[in-house]
Amino acid sequence: MTDWVRESLHPDYAQALRVGEMLYDSETAHQRLKVFQNDTFGRVLTLDDVVQTTEGDNFIYHEMMSHVPIFAHGAASRVLIIGGGDGGMAREVLRHQSVSHVTMVEIDAGVVEFSKTYLPMLSNGAFDDPRLDLVIADGADFIRSTSGGYDVIIVDSTDPIGPGEVLFSDTFYGHAKRALAPNGILVTQNGVPFMQGEELTNTMRAFTALFVDATCYLATIPTYAGGPMAFGWGTDGDARATPLDVLQGRFDAAGIATDYYTPEVHQGAFALPGYVKKLLP
Repeated sequence: MTDWVRESLHPDYAQALRVGEMLYDSETAHQRLKVFQNDTFGRVLTLDDVVQTTEGDNFIYHEMMSHVPIFAHGAASRVLIIGGGDGGMAREVLRHQSVSHVTMVEIDAGVVEFSKTYLPMLSNGAFDDPRLDLVIADGADFIRSTSGGYDVIIVDSTDPIGPGEVLFSDTFYGHAKRALAPNGILVTQNGVPFMQGEELTNTMRAFTALFVDATCYLATIPTYAGGPMAFGWGTDGDARATPLDVLQGRFDAAGIATDYYTPEVHQGAFALPGYVKKLLP
């Protein structure tokens, strides 16, 4: 299997993607980056051989992490993205004309630079948008010192391994809450619950202690293997209860064309199967 990249995220389960052509393979100060071509998923980005995003299915992840909190909030103007160096999350957030300012904090400048070159379709011009403020810094350090006032905070982190580990701590979540404006919403990437249940449980335990409304929602993303992915949701407001007709009105007014997100999917994503419910405190 020399022409395959085998993911080693889980101890007793793995997926592999065929490498049609290796386009980039280099070590940065933080991790090993690869970009390769795959016939099904297009260009694939891996960090230390763990799939981060693909040209083919990234729209699911980025649409659900961005549009769910922004449409639920209804008046989000200032958004903070922690991570997201490929630019896909910024791309989707900036499609909302109601968003006037986006701060994106990425620890690894190397990810940003090679994404501009090798994965330009992911950012699709987001790095050139004057509303985007790109900060190269540790997200945990930034969240501790920021003056805050963000309507939505999106933690587009890697898995809790290496440089991403600190972004799953109770201390980080506490600082993130302080950085939210009143009734602001925090959403986080919490892995595939069937394979990484403890990760979701730990985050939800912290969220329950911090927020009036703490839960998660789900989306199925093919290259995040092992079942649907969970996104943590925390807020002191009632945005999760936004009626379907209101979500539809906001969606129509925004004029954003999506390939996964719909107001119906938005509401349905919060309907959790039994095994996921059991992981919540």
